[in-house]
Amino acid sequence: MVPEQDVLIISTIWSQLAQRAKQDNSLHLADLFASDDGRFDRFSLEGAGLLADFSKQRITDESRELLVKLADERQLRHWLDALFSGAEVNCTEGRSAKHWCLREPVDKAPLVHEQLDAMEGMVNRILERHWRGVQGDAITDVVNVGVGGSDLGPLMAAFALQSSELPDGQARPRLHFASSMDGSQVSQVLQELNPRTTLFLVSSKSFTTVDTLHNANTARQWLARGLGLDYDDASLLRCHFIGISANAERMAEWGIVPTNQLLFWDWVGGRYSLWSAIGMPIALTVGMAGFREMLAGAHEMDRHCRTQPWKENMPVMLALVDVWNINFLDIRARAVLPYDGRLKHLPAYLEQLEMESNGKSVSRTGEPVEYDTCPVIWGEVGPNAQHAFFQLLHQGTQVIACEFLMTARRYTEAVHSASVAELEGQHALSNANCLAQSRLLALGERALDPSLALPAYKRYHGNQPSTTLVLDELSPRVLGALLAMYEHKVFVQAVIWGINPFDQWGVEMGKVIATDMLGVLADPEAAYGLDASSLALARYVAEKQK
Repeated sequence: MVPEQDVLIISTIWSQLAQRAKQDNSLHLADLFASDDGRFDRFSLEGAGLLADFSKQRITDESRELLVKLADERQLRHWLDALFSGAEVNCTEGRSAKHWCLREPVDKAPLVHEQLDAMEGMVNRILERHWRGVQGDAITDVVNVGVGGSDLGPLMAAFALQSSELPDGQARPRLHFASSMDGSQVSQVLQELNPRTTLFLVSSKSFTTVDTLHNANTARQWLARGLGLDYDDASLLRCHFIGISANAERMAEWGIVPTNQLLFWDWVGGRYSLWSAIGMPIALTVGMAGFREMLAGAHEMDRHCRTQPWKENMPVMLALVDVWNINFLDIRARAVLPYDGRLKHLPAYLEQLEMESNGKSVSRTGEPVEYDTCPVIWGEVGPNAQHAFFQLLHQGTQVIACEFLMTARRYTEAVHSASVAELEGQHALSNANCLAQSRLLALGERALDPSLALPAYKRYHGNQPSTTLVLDELSPRVLGALLAMYEHKVFVQAVIWGINPFDQWGVEMGKVIATDMLGVLADPEAAYGLDASSLALARYVAEKQK
């Protein structure tokens, strides 16, 4: 049973945290490290192939104890039990949120494994070059047509794991992604492809998403022209399209044959769907054995979250540190900075996961919240960001929390013409920069020679908080654990704030208004009740199109 939860009441513990933040305001991270040799040991956690270092956050033993008490006061244990028991935790849509079930073993989730087995058959046919186009050619290119969670998750993970090895006899197809509704992205992708050897994955939970279906229709017309077939030709649809959705009826109406349909369920939110058949591009990158390893890593993190006490629980501590920064230190933005280029799409993935989930201003009971919830998430690959916006992080006027990610192990064999030694040297350089940047942000000029007398424009105040996450290696299993950790962190924060992280009504309203605006663009003069700005812009565009 889901426990009752009202809008957060400013409790005694909340007040104590506010008072603690005022008391700690004068503390500098350089002083905390100078006075405490054991700080790293007490403020770091390890498990599931990950190390999480919170010691460069502006947190003390006293503030951590109060945050743990806040988690208990907010009934975190009850809410985690509700989540993992399949209770109706998505109150506005009357649904459970069972994305974690996609990682369960076969005896606990037989229907999930039934779809995994169906996906495995398709994946193996493609990787072994047995899947043929309508004219008998082996498939060499696969295009994922989706948007939001049907694009960001698969794109991020497939890119991150593209250096993984496949079993003998399997060859990875070239993967492409089309999500933009304006047609520019799908148009560019299609220019590079041969219709005889191209397969499309049409991924949409409802199979009604306008962005996705427009891109899919464009792809279908392109195939028909290129292959000299009718738009509705059954062989074209059978050989060149796979549908992935929770709506089998809609897939069939569009033309996806039953043998080419992969299903998931309405209790899987879009931004949590990469663990389902939506993750087929990932499976095409690492093979089904690798995909199952990713699920196993996520399942390991599920167990960790469910069983570990709060102070030893990585997703819980990540969440509580964020709550401390946002609600008590007034730090309302977080930069995600991976120092491994394979994680270049992780910031965009986390932008959706966190801001679509917790970008809420109304409690579960419908009351307006009176405190900040989700921070602004942004980021870039660290070595590039150093030459772009790190100036603001080091010497700007705003405090921005940072999240650094690095991998301990990387190159184990030669890649193309580069030697292992050369690539390991570059990996070491990247990691050195990661550690140096987090150190300078925390300690400021005291990370340098303390005796230096720097002019004002060269001074680094420091005391900028950061967390560093170290992956043992970027393998499917460790990536699975990392992503599950972020998912649970988001849920824990939602419990603290008393909000529903599983709906996105703001997104839905935008879709409705966009549909209405199509008529306005077609005939601006027929518009009624439109604001002056939107009407003027519609008229301007219409005039330029004459």
